[in-house]
Amino acid sequence: MQHQKILILDFGSQVTQLIARRVREAHVYCEVHPCDVSSDWVREFAADGQLKGVILSGSHASVYEVDDKAPDVVYELGIPVLGICYGMQTMAQQLGGKVEGSNSREFGYAEVRARGHTALLKGIEDFHTPEGHGMLKVWMSHGDKVTELPPGFKLMASTDSCPIAGMADEARHFYAVQFHPEVTHTVQGRALLERFVLDICATRADWVMRDHIEEAVQKIREQVGDEEVILGLSGGVDSSVAAALIHRAIGDQLTCVFVDHGLLRLNEGDMVMDMFVGKLHAKVIRVDAADQFLGHLAGVSEPEAKRKIIGREFVEVFKAEAAKLISSGASTKGAKWLAQGTIYPDVIESGGAKSKKAVTIKSHHNVGGLPEQLGLTLLEPLRELFKAEVRELG
Repeated sequence: MQHQKILILDFGSQVTQLIARRVREAHVYCEVHPCDVSSDWVREFAADGQLKGVILSGSHASVYEVDDKAPDVVYELGIPVLGICYGMQTMAQQLGGKVEGSNSREFGYAEVRARGHTALLKGIEDFHTPEGHGMLKVWMSHGDKVTELPPGFKLMASTDSCPIAGMADEARHFYAVQFHPEVTHTVQGRALLERFVLDICATRADWVMRDHIEEAVQKIREQVGDEEVILGLSGGVDSSVAAALIHRAIGDQLTCVFVDHGLLRLNEGDMVMDMFVGKLHAKVIRVDAADQFLGHLAGVSEPEAKRKIIGREFVEVFKAEAAKLISSGASTKGAKWLAQGTIYPDVIESGGAKSKKAVTIKSHHNVGGLPEQLGLTLLEPLRELFKAEVRELG
């Protein structure tokens, strides 16, 4: 099934993923990609006719200090565009407006006056002033501001310290806000984003996890055929849901290697075995590696160092067990696939690190070279999903 979609261009904000999560919560499919994709790439992304709108994220940078801007074709596709914070500033600058540094950085709670009765903000407010002005309680985080509207735009919102806190060109369906609707501190942020993707972009709300199960099962069957799959099962949410989904798709063609690393809750390892062997009747090999993991972690207190050790040892244990299975020709004779519980934040952060547009938050051991080392093809049925979606799917 093809889903209508929203493209989110990431300029390096640490909360870009929140934009995508809010869009997904509205049951609309979206993807996050670095802002420096080419116009040709955007055209290809839109070629199936399913692209209904574009959102430009915030950034820690200043538009007059860096060359990060939206591909020009974004404004030529004839679809709605929403700029957020830096996204508003680059929209203004690219379309003929002006952006300047502010005397004081605005960070935190602010009250924004809605102006102009635009389609984006119509009927969305938190309270009225005695004069009857509609007001929004929002979260600001910026040091620069738009000081001159681009041709064709009108004022949509303002604060005392930021006279142009929102702008709109309703003829072209271009909207922009200086505040961050994606964070919970902006009280009507969810309503604003839903208004944009559901009403202004007229996107079909068909991204539903219950329906996604059958889509994912069909895709796995098409990918794998009659070949066999090996999966590293950690007992965590991601690998467990991936295992259950793949098992539903191909049954005994899947063999799970459960690496019991000694870091699970009391009796949780037994619960994993009871669920996957006892209830789902999946093939699971349990490896007791607690002494190995805890030995390497002894004396280590820094969280990132712990993550790297856990990731490294998990890979080493799994690699050894998978090699045994492949060489013995046991239940995984002819295995061609390595399944992993990679989820969408892993993909976004890894992609952002490559493009140098996003700040690295933490490392991910499941985005690496293991498939090449084992000579297997990667199967990642959850790579389009956020954690909350994985839980709902499970």
